[in-house]
Amino acid sequence: MWNTIPMTAHSTDTILTEVRDGTGTITLNRPKALNSLDYTMIRAIDTAVRQWAEDDAVERVLVRSSSKHFCSGGDVKMARAEILAGNSELVDEFFAHEYAMNLFIAEYPKPFTALAGGVIMGGGMGISAIGGPLVMADNAFASMPEMNIGYITDVGMSWKLQHLPGRESLNLGKFLGLTGYRMTPDDMLALGLASTKIAAGEELSLADAPLEPQPSPLARWFDDIEATFGGSWADIDGRLEAQPGEFAELVRGLTSKASPSSLVATAELFEANANQDLAGALDNERNLGELMRREPDFAEGVRAVLVDKDQAPEFAAQPDPDKYRAALNF
Repeated sequence: MWNTIPMTAHSTDTILTEVRDGTGTITLNRPKALNSLDYTMIRAIDTAVRQWAEDDAVERVLVRSSSKHFCSGGDVKMARAEILAGNSELVDEFFAHEYAMNLFIAEYPKPFTALAGGVIMGGGMGISAIGGPLVMADNAFASMPEMNIGYITDVGMSWKLQHLPGRESLNLGKFLGLTGYRMTPDDMLALGLASTKIAAGEELSLADAPLEPQPSPLARWFDDIEATFGGSWADIDGRLEAQPGEFAELVRGLTSKASPSSLVATAELFEANANQDLAGALDNERNLGELMRREPDFAEGVRAVLVDKDQAPEFAAQPDPDKYRAALNF
């Protein structure tokens, strides 16, 4: 099993690394936390990929999990606890380090592949989809669910989701970020975020036979997305009110527990990043993220979803977007 791979100098208890037959393999090994990425894990992954980029013995990099789930995102429970303890600067450092790593992976000089099943969310997208198309098990789903924890679409996804290889669209990216829609493997294949779908099993392998793609469930909504998700959140909200129906019901259901502040801020982030390259987009995410983490909705959203798990956050009223626009480069 992959969780018994001998550790190298890069490894920790939660990140296992190995080089074999020209492949540098990173195995996420924090199953009880669904491989949520804490600072130790971020540093270990970053160290490994940077050293392997310069190592002629490593021809390609593979990221995988020791368990059935790939990665549920960054460790925002840790971030909340540190913020409440008065250590916001440490959390700023964590996210800045993560985003710098995301950019490095996106520009990686060697083939970079993730082999993923189960949950692929948030920061998990930043160590997989940002580097190239995934190989996905047919039981997997991918999502950016940050609106429900009072945060923003990050790890470069506010740029990547509007520049998808299979369908480049600002409005589509905004839909995926604002709603946290759960993309199926067939959605990911259609959008170019995945290259291959394989059968789920106890242990996934790149040698597994590919499964035939099926129609993307998301595709039925493309026209509605383009017609609805332009401009600010107020613009989008107004169109949803004016055009009730199945699509509006879908969006209302997906955003029913979202922070109004996150919806407003993230819509502005996507608009700003339409004019940026990935590096500039990550800078915008870092600047806006520092602002969002200092607002009450972040601690309250993480509490409701991940700490107390009552799913009943008490979020602030919908704000004016100007304070978020001021934190962004357009």
